[in-house]
Amino acid sequence: MIRVSNRRRVRRLGRQAMGAAKTRNVIAVVAIALTTVLFTSLFTIVLSINDGFQEANFRQAGGYAHGTFKSLTLDQVDALKEDPLVEDYGLRRVLGLPTQEPFQKTHVEVAYSDANNAQWTYATPTTGTLPQEGTDQAATDTRVLELLGVTPEVGARFTLTFDVDGQATTQTFTLSGWWEYDAATPASYVLVPNSRVEAVFQEVGFTPQGSNGTIGTWSMDVMLPNSLHIDGDMGEILAHCGFQSDDPSGANYVQYGVNWGYTGSQLTENMDPITVLLVVVVLVLILLTGYLIIYNVFQISVANDIRFYGLLKTIGTTGGQIKAMLRQQALLLSCVGIPVGLVLGWLVGSQLAPAVIAQLDGVSDVVSVSPVIFLGSAAFALLTVFLSCARPGRMAAKVSPVEAVRYTEGSGKGRKERKSRKGFSLAGMAWANLGRSKGKTVITVLSLTLAVVLLNLTVTVAQGFDLEKYVSRQICTDFTLADASHFQTGGEIFNPDVAVPQEAIDAVQTQGGVTEGGKVYGRTSTVLEYVPEDYFRAARAHFPGPEGWLDQLVSLTNRNEAGLLADTAQLYGMEAFTLDQLTVLEGDLSALYEPGSHAIAAVYTDDDYGNPRMDSHWARLGDTITLRYVEEMEYVDPDTGESYGTVPPEDENYREVPKTYRDVTYTVVALVTVPSSLDYGYYGSDEFVLNSETFCQDTGTDCVMSYAFDTTDESNAAMEAFLQDYTENQNPQLDYESQGTFAAEFSGVLGMFLLLGGALSFIVGLVGVLNFFNAILTGILARRREFAVLQSIGMTGRQLKGMLIWEGVFYALSAVVFGAGLVLAMAPLMGSVETLLWFFTYHLTLVPVGILAPIFLLLGCLIPLGVYRSATRASLVERLRATED
Repeated sequence: MIRVSNRRRVRRLGRQAMGAAKTRNVIAVVAIALTTVLFTSLFTIVLSINDGFQEANFRQAGGYAHGTFKSLTLDQVDALKEDPLVEDYGLRRVLGLPTQEPFQKTHVEVAYSDANNAQWTYATPTTGTLPQEGTDQAATDTRVLELLGVTPEVGARFTLTFDVDGQATTQTFTLSGWWEYDAATPASYVLVPNSRVEAVFQEVGFTPQGSNGTIGTWSMDVMLPNSLHIDGDMGEILAHCGFQSDDPSGANYVQYGVNWGYTGSQLTENMDPITVLLVVVVLVLILLTGYLIIYNVFQISVANDIRFYGLLKTIGTTGGQIKAMLRQQALLLSCVGIPVGLVLGWLVGSQLAPAVIAQLDGVSDVVSVSPVIFLGSAAFALLTVFLSCARPGRMAAKVSPVEAVRYTEGSGKGRKERKSRKGFSLAGMAWANLGRSKGKTVITVLSLTLAVVLLNLTVTVAQGFDLEKYVSRQICTDFTLADASHFQTGGEIFNPDVAVPQEAIDAVQTQGGVTEGGKVYGRTSTVLEYVPEDYFRAARAHFPGPEGWLDQLVSLTNRNEAGLLADTAQLYGMEAFTLDQLTVLEGDLSALYEPGSHAIAAVYTDDDYGNPRMDSHWARLGDTITLRYVEEMEYVDPDTGESYGTVPPEDENYREVPKTYRDVTYTVVALVTVPSSLDYGYYGSDEFVLNSETFCQDTGTDCVMSYAFDTTDESNAAMEAFLQDYTENQNPQLDYESQGTFAAEFSGVLGMFLLLGGALSFIVGLVGVLNFFNAILTGILARRREFAVLQSIGMTGRQLKGMLIWEGVFYALSAVVFGAGLVLAMAPLMGSVETLLWFFTYHLTLVPVGILAPIFLLLGCLIPLGVYRSATRASLVERLRATED
């Protein structure tokens, strides 16, 4: 055989062959575009969530620099900034901290920042500029100006008192610029020029202590080549410059911090085989989805053009050159389909991402435009295209010229002829036709089946979302009123400043409609329990810390006469209504309702499904426990026992020892769990519940942590409106939760799932219909001469159309039947969803299958008829001669 090695002619031949298959091209471009839409929308959503999560992390961390070198001298700054791993840097120098009125509850730093540092810490003025050297200018955020009572206006004068290493100083500044306060950031800044920093230091007689302090030293934020190995890169920079970070007492010690907000760094540093396997499985599933979309297009196309490839073989074209022609066609089609899919996919993803992010706590609303979305989606789509055309390419390359010329759809080696005693029927012929190309039939039915299963799964899960479970887990009463920080993740530790005032409770009760209500009192003084060392260690074993930290903690913790270790105890004081909301695991709460009783309930934690963790507390039913109410604490040297007095030393290890205290004994009458809407919102100590009277008497405090109450159904809406106005306008320090707010949140979660599931089902369904249309089209085109022969021996056009309709109906029925079968087969597995979603209750449904059945049957009738009319426009004679040319 003569080998054809002219690549240019082969490429030209491939383009010409592609030009002759315009219908195939359109279908292939649409399939490739849909695949790319699937990848791009998915990547857009994932990266938008990642970017939003990182943005929220950055604001909580105080900036988006990769890392920070702390407490530096200028000489150290000069050495570090020249390292080749440092792509850019920003400098900050803290001058002091205002702690007096009105900044007792607000962390504010007076500092110098260069332009980079200000930008990376979200402190760049949006109005005005950063302060200029040699001036009295300062820039700050709107919260600081509001607290100072200063109207934001460039040139405004304001006075600020702050501490410089323990020395108070009052300085006057001229406002050069400001930016909007961001509640997510950990601190506010008053930025001043470095010349003013030096002047204030000289004025108060303070000399910076190099690496031994924070005030007056330099912090250097750095940007590295990437965020994948921040910790390693920071250590490498120190090593390059002759510094070390291991021994604080050693020479050339430099401390550094890694920005924990970068998810890429967290992923690479915590990568394990399970994570790698999970990523691989997800990627394979994504590729498989795209493969299903495109494979059938090329498989049917090759089968349709098999005679053409056989003729090429007869003139010396090699199998490798035929494969190259197919790859060339796939590449050209991808050049059209992929860009279209990238644009459409990003538009779809940009609409879906905000809906998803809105249901995620602590994630900023960001729609990513990262190049990774487009490069990754294009790469995945192109890889899928080449994988999808690989098997059809091998089929075209292996066919012999003689087999190709004699090929009809479904012909092949080893095909057995079967005689039937049954009479002629259009349905029987149609069923036999589906078996002629089993691969095409399977792929087409599988595509349609996947759409059926996905839609049914989406509806099943959506119907399984249990509103009652969701709301009852989040809140146990109609309304809960508390300080705003009580409802925030990472909010304040409960203290008298965040207690609910009585006038707020009175305002609620005067609205009317309140059927029952009760207060939950919170602990604001020191209460100790004494526990065995083994329990003390076990309760802290999962806490992070340097090696040996737990041993050191044990050595510094006070012991009682029995050798038990002191540990903080968390107490609740509850009125009768709130006691009613507790879940009793063992025992009886009746003794807790008796005024002045010394009955106590031990609080156990539970998981998301309400299952108690019986190892989460040491106290058992019937135990007698002693709590120590400490009025004054003394601090002593752990080695010598020497007293440091009632103020803890700054630079020495010490042990806390109760100096003045009262011991009170209680009997455990019940083991309980506390609903999340009534608890402290943070953990770490063993918890106990007392009745409100005993709590106030024994602790000496009456601070209300929250007020929970029920209302009549008729007054719910009015109370919701009142609380919304009251907490926003009259008393903004307070906030509330209600069953209505959680029901709205539930609706958002349900809507997000239906949106995503519906979009995915639509795309996959469209792919199935596209494969169905392509299978019918190419099947009819490949059998044009066969149909002409059938008509020439007496088969009418009506009979032929009836046979094709039966083929379409069999495709549709097969998809529906297989889809219903898979749904039923998956039913036993759906119960496991309840272990993943605690608010899910499974209910079997086949309604979506029933809805899709008539739609698929209608398409099964209409698509064959439409394609048949287009394919039989030529006369019978012309169709008989078509394959002879």
